[in-house]
Amino acid sequence: MKRLFGGGAPSPRETFAVQKTEDAWRQSLDPAQYHVLRQHGTERAGTSPLNGEKRPGTFVCAGCDQALFDAATKFESGTGWPSFWQPLDGAVATTEDRSFFMTRVEVHCSRCGGHLGHVFPDGPRPTGLRYCMNGVSMAFVPA
Repeated sequence: MKRLFGGGAPSPRETFAVQKTEDAWRQSLDPAQYHVLRQHGTERAGTSPLNGEKRPGTFVCAGCDQALFDAATKFESGTGWPSFWQPLDGAVATTEDRSFFMTRVEVHCSRCGGHLGHVFPDGPRPTGLRYCMNGVSMAFVPA
């Protein structure tokens, strides 16, 4: 797989710092989290309470608690999903996603490999990127 937007692309054999059996993932995540993080699902737009989160703090991976995004990089994209213009250094990696008859850039947690969402080149300055994340794949830790 190919590196996009400076992220590292995991190979099917790549190992992550946090590894669990599928049964252990099912036990540690609720069904919606498991569907998104481990099966590359997508939550319905507008359903995540994190979309309206405006306090200072950090968005972390729901699978492994790794810090992913500073709340200062969150913006209102109008898409119905929490959106950010930049992840924390080393927090995420990307792969090419060719599902649904299109090519997109998938974003996953660099620590556990959990699927977070996708990144698009239509975001605000300074990066011009829109990290469109599934809220169920994250938790919010207030500052």
